[in-house]
Amino acid sequence: MMDPASPLYLGLVLTGAVLALLLLIVRLKVPAFFSLMLISACAGLLLGVPPTDMAETIRAGMGSVLGFIAVVVGLGAMLGALLERAGGVEAVAAALVRGKSAARLPWMMGLIGLIVAIPVFFDVALIILAPVLFRLAARAGRPLLFLAVPLLAGLGAAHAFIPPTPGPVAVAALMKADLGLVILFGALAGIPAAAVGGPLFAYVLFRDGRAPAEGAEGFPEQPRADQAGPEPPKRRASLAAALVFILLPLVLIAGATVVDVAKLSGCAAETMRFIGHPFTALLIAVALSYAHARMRLGLDARALNQAAARALEPAGAVILVTGAGGVFKQVLVDSGAGVRIAEAVADAGLPLLGFAFVIAAVIRIAQGSATVAMITAAGLAAPVAQAVGADAVETALAAVAVAAGATVLSHVNDSGFWLVSRYLGLTEMQTLKSWTVASTLVGLTGFAVVLALGAVL
Repeated sequence: MMDPASPLYLGLVLTGAVLALLLLIVRLKVPAFFSLMLISACAGLLLGVPPTDMAETIRAGMGSVLGFIAVVVGLGAMLGALLERAGGVEAVAAALVRGKSAARLPWMMGLIGLIVAIPVFFDVALIILAPVLFRLAARAGRPLLFLAVPLLAGLGAAHAFIPPTPGPVAVAALMKADLGLVILFGALAGIPAAAVGGPLFAYVLFRDGRAPAEGAEGFPEQPRADQAGPEPPKRRASLAAALVFILLPLVLIAGATVVDVAKLSGCAAETMRFIGHPFTALLIAVALSYAHARMRLGLDARALNQAAARALEPAGAVILVTGAGGVFKQVLVDSGAGVRIAEAVADAGLPLLGFAFVIAAVIRIAQGSATVAMITAAGLAAPVAQAVGADAVETALAAVAVAAGATVLSHVNDSGFWLVSRYLGLTEMQTLKSWTVASTLVGLTGFAVVLALGAVL
């Protein structure tokens, strides 16, 4: 009988769980929320989670994700709906399209994602920018994914590679790497990674920015009508006002990040931390947007409330499916599957940079969370770096290699996969063909840059 603790058994269970999940959702059309919950419970039992602990594992997994995502998705959906109803999203989309060729749009979206996600969490940035993305794709007459893939790649690259996002900061601290070098090498790796996984990959998916023949790639040609939003009112928000409401939460969150990185104290610093928390920042933006639409534009309260209510209906599905993805992740964490596979990889005797990348990739693929993969892999790579006598440059490169490995192959056990899928209105197969491939290209390109830097430094 196969040893349940062996890497082979763990690998077979994880592979079987992913394949079964895809079979249920893609082939049998079983709802994603139910499929994730069912497969999570079955995988947990096979991986050794005691049946009496399964309910607590499900609660912990759901709660750990929804405690943050539910508030952000709800407020973000309301902010987007209010901006759409006031015509602000249309104003931003028109300004972005005006005078620009279609060839430049993916590069612009990738740059926006890369910049925005440096101080802001991936999911927060996606939710805030999604309405602009939908309207821009509709106005430019381009497939949604032609612009979404570069945006996602930029967000993912910045989130993984460039401090002060929490993942690379934690990796640098655990590995005792010089944060300045990690920022430098992370930027050198993240920028080309975002380009390859974003605009360049988008051109491969859609030649010349046009949709392929219907059904050829399984990608939607245009955003859905409800995604693109209603036509704006005759008296609409100005471009300046729309930018203020979109950028305000991002600026507040970035300000809180600066305060934390600088380790400032005092009343002003605490105030900045409070208003810069994603919850508070979005609350402020929603309140100001609502007040502007009512008092400045004179929009009817009933119309605004209906728009906000309609936005919260699909948000509920996003929240539940994302939470179910968190349950799948928690099962893999509580069972220790990711750590046991990582320990087996650690015995393979790889070079430092290769070890750092592979160990992070294995944990990422096994349990889904990029941040958990970074932190776990950094804890395993730190003693290896010390044992081989790595200098400051090598240690910083190893930290970036960890970030690269933790970025690859976002798939069905990653709550971010389901956030992208449900929030952008994609099927599971569309998400696998686009976001999963893009995240893998981002990670592999980043690691290639690390290897190149390691060869010349």
